[in-house]
Amino acid sequence: MPANTIGERFRVTVIGESHGPLIGAIIDGVPAGLPISEGDIQPMLDLRRPHGELYSTGREEPDSVRIASGLYRGMTTGGPLTLLIENRDVDSRPYEGPPIPRPGHADYTAWIRYGGRNDPRGGGRFSGRMTAAFVAAGAVALKLLRRIGVEVLAYTVEIGGVRAHADLSVEEKRRRYEDPLRCPDHEASKSMEEKIMKARRDGDSVGGIVECLVVDVPAGLGEPIIDTLDGDLAKAMFAIPAVKGIEFGAGFKVARLRGSENNDQFIVKDGKVVTLTNNAGGILGGISNGMPIAFRVAFKPVSSIARKQRSVRLDTMEEVELIVKGRHDICIVPRAVPIVESMTAIVIVDHVLRAGIIAQNLDGYERPG
Repeated sequence: MPANTIGERFRVTVIGESHGPLIGAIIDGVPAGLPISEGDIQPMLDLRRPHGELYSTGREEPDSVRIASGLYRGMTTGGPLTLLIENRDVDSRPYEGPPIPRPGHADYTAWIRYGGRNDPRGGGRFSGRMTAAFVAAGAVALKLLRRIGVEVLAYTVEIGGVRAHADLSVEEKRRRYEDPLRCPDHEASKSMEEKIMKARRDGDSVGGIVECLVVDVPAGLGEPIIDTLDGDLAKAMFAIPAVKGIEFGAGFKVARLRGSENNDQFIVKDGKVVTLTNNAGGILGGISNGMPIAFRVAFKPVSSIARKQRSVRLDTMEEVELIVKGRHDICIVPRAVPIVESMTAIVIVDHVLRAGIIAQNLDGYERPG
């Protein structure tokens, strides 16, 4: 499979660079007959934008999406759906000059991998800017999932070591976007903001954790042994710049539990098999078990900071000091929430299509009982 494509039946190929003329997504496998327009996609892209907060980048891209193919009379045709987003607020001046990799970025590894021929402006293909294409494709996937009653809820659970309380209700999580940091725990959000503002004053940055909950997922999704559902979700999350870890259900805590504590025991509720606990995070053996899929994604602190750091001029091998210039976030976590939702939806839709739960032609579709 091409390195720029994710998915088997719902295949998303990402195009463009951070400072190029545009970025976009080509989606192959969208069932015919899905009513969709730019108006269905734009709200998700707007959630990803920084909106000028003090802790976000000064780059103000409108992120206006255009559907360039795969649509006829307001419905998908079954052909590739092409989504294009122009880059309009580009300033490449900070990236002119000799090749000096920024600590924490992919500048050095990309230089080695592509022989110095990669586009380094704004990080090129490795920039967080590329996630706008993921979000556009994710909006299409989310609309498909709503047809079968599946809901994807990501939210900020930790920033700078400040953690939201653990007993948040699903209804509270649904109101995540009412908070500027996308945290359903508003008291914790205030403390998180203080951590971000302090990092800004210090010329530094902070990381955090996004939690994701997928509700009403059909049991039986996943293609073991290799294309497991949790494995594909993990791969999708690691396609998001700044992601350094993922854990499902009880996560690394399971290493400290006994089997009697970790096992999710089965019962019957309302005629369905469910579990008393959800330490597995809704996935067993790489296959969804019908319980909510729950996982957490760790984001490192933003690498571009206003502090002097050591590096190497690659063309002369001279050690140098630099202060990273340009427009950068102090904390990426709030903007990452819709990105995690989008990538999750892309993976779930792919597996739903592979399982035959959604047909390639949506006419007369009904969810199986």
